[in-house]
Amino acid sequence: MKVAVLQFPGSNCDQDALYALRDDLGIEADYVWHDTHSLAGFDGVFIPGGFTYGDYLRCGAMAARAPIMAEVRRFAAEGRPVIGACNGFQILCESGILPGTLMRNQSQKFICREVWLSAGQRRSPWTANVDRPIRLPIAHGEGRYMVDDESLACLEGEGQIAFRYVDQAGQCADAANPNGSRDAIAGVLNGAGNVLGLMPHPERATRAQLGGEDGHLVLAGFRALVGGGI
Repeated sequence: MKVAVLQFPGSNCDQDALYALRDDLGIEADYVWHDTHSLAGFDGVFIPGGFTYGDYLRCGAMAARAPIMAEVRRFAAEGRPVIGACNGFQILCESGILPGTLMRNQSQKFICREVWLSAGQRRSPWTANVDRPIRLPIAHGEGRYMVDDESLACLEGEGQIAFRYVDQAGQCADAANPNGSRDAIAGVLNGAGNVLGLMPHPERATRAQLGGEDGHLVLAGFRALVGGGI
């Protein structure tokens, strides 16, 4: 399989994603520039973090309108694997591929730390391996996930909550929610389960020397979604 790592003006986690996929997971990957109109030859998409277009208007709002996003929508509709981390999650929400919005952290401060996550469900290939609390880094100023009551009920009813912020023991607690996200939501899925958006960075947790390997459990979804098994 081959994964497209999208690049926009202001992306800064694209190299993290590329080398994590290539070197640590053994998945072929290559960069695709934002004004490209085709994803021919690729099986999946990774939308990395950063500050696309300087976060003007709203985080991810301008990137969501880039030419390549039409292809990402097609991939999503066809059931192919798409993941967006941090700014990538914001882009997926701004493009309407995922529900909800990301707002300024409740503290009104940029947060850079490690967090613990638990899987909201394990039916999606992105969450199937996550049978315990996992530790991933975050680095964002606008990571507070918000939805209205009706949308939250839909997410819960359809099993679209991928990850929640928890403490190391796997318990929900106010202190474990770093940004004030509603219902401690750290990541959500589309209805089919092939698209994942999350604020933490799995691509920064794929090597023990860099602090941990829990990111493997999430990124293994690429192989599962193209028929290679989890």
